[in-house]
Amino acid sequence: MHLTREEERMVSGEQGHATRKAMQILVALGEIYDADRMVRVSSVQVSGVSYKNLGDAGLEFLSDLARDGRARVKTTLNPAGMSLTGWRSQGIEKGFAEKQLKVIEAYRKLGVEISCTCTPYLAGNEPSFGQHIAWGESSAVVYANSVIGARTNREGGPSALAASLTGRTPLYGLHIQENRVPTVAVDVEAQLRQPEDFAAMGYFVGKAVKDGIPYFRGVGRATLEDFKSLSAALASSGGVAMFHFEGLTPESGLGATGLEALTFTKKELAETDSTLNDEGKPDFVSVGCPHCSLTELATLARLLSGRRVKREFWVCCSGEVKRRGDDAGYSRLIERSGAKFALDTCMVVAPVEELGYRVVATNSAKACHYLRNAGLRVRFMPLEECVAEATRSD
Repeated sequence: MHLTREEERMVSGEQGHATRKAMQILVALGEIYDADRMVRVSSVQVSGVSYKNLGDAGLEFLSDLARDGRARVKTTLNPAGMSLTGWRSQGIEKGFAEKQLKVIEAYRKLGVEISCTCTPYLAGNEPSFGQHIAWGESSAVVYANSVIGARTNREGGPSALAASLTGRTPLYGLHIQENRVPTVAVDVEAQLRQPEDFAAMGYFVGKAVKDGIPYFRGVGRATLEDFKSLSAALASSGGVAMFHFEGLTPESGLGATGLEALTFTKKELAETDSTLNDEGKPDFVSVGCPHCSLTELATLARLLSGRRVKREFWVCCSGEVKRRGDDAGYSRLIERSGAKFALDTCMVVAPVEELGYRVVATNSAKACHYLRNAGLRVRFMPLEECVAEATRSD
């Protein structure tokens, strides 16, 4: 790789221990992928925040970098393993909480914004079209590449943090225009009426195309919430990092001819819904994976108004979106029902399997995928049905 003089000073250690370690990570990554140089990034989203995933080794790695490392660009965090202030009400064990707070303190010392959200684009970290970024949260990567038109690969936790400490990432993969063209067309014949339908389609297509770039045809409209759900599902069932939507996403005209085609009909929609549902009566309900938008908080406020929840019900969102919900009056109506805001975290990265729950109802295909891996049973249902399940009397 060609390194600038400043980058050479970074890798030689002239700019400190953490910067040297970070640049070594990036050079090794660039050599693996045959990058010929680095590119400057405008923002970073760091994954690898939950102590559930990091463990003691990850905490030690972060503490080492925090001795002299400092973020050079806007850097935000993925969800933690618990709400940073409300963890006691979630039933989180004290020992876990202490370690999680040490992880957060290490990031704070590094100059990282303690945003703790998987939807940074809803909480103040929204790049512009064409900007190079280095994001680690898989669903946000898909959204940023596809809906915004920014440029990022699916970064691991260490490589994203390394990009933060240097302001650079290797120029390869989806940072290069010709690698952003679609590889397979998806002709959508099913009626997609709600975000959960987009999630089911994403789950089906992700499995089919693996790490390809799908080009969806035949859907005339989609909301932010539709794209958010689609992005998360594509990234969880496959290795998708980008998609195109005919006439809707900013780069949908890139080479979308002569592609091998899949068809997604109401049959595939029904079958995918079925595969995302296990037997059992839910004892825990959670929505917001990825984190809820303000529009979703408005819907929840309307659905929960005048009702009481009968089982544990988490509404996962960022602190920033919650503050907007406070101002709009949505939060009060949601909390009055007995539902709990799970800020800074979600059901995937929190140790839910250790809290005594066995069957989780959720509107997230991504959550269904990962909760099953943790040994839990899942029920996949639209947001309205999640509220009905949470308020149902046994």
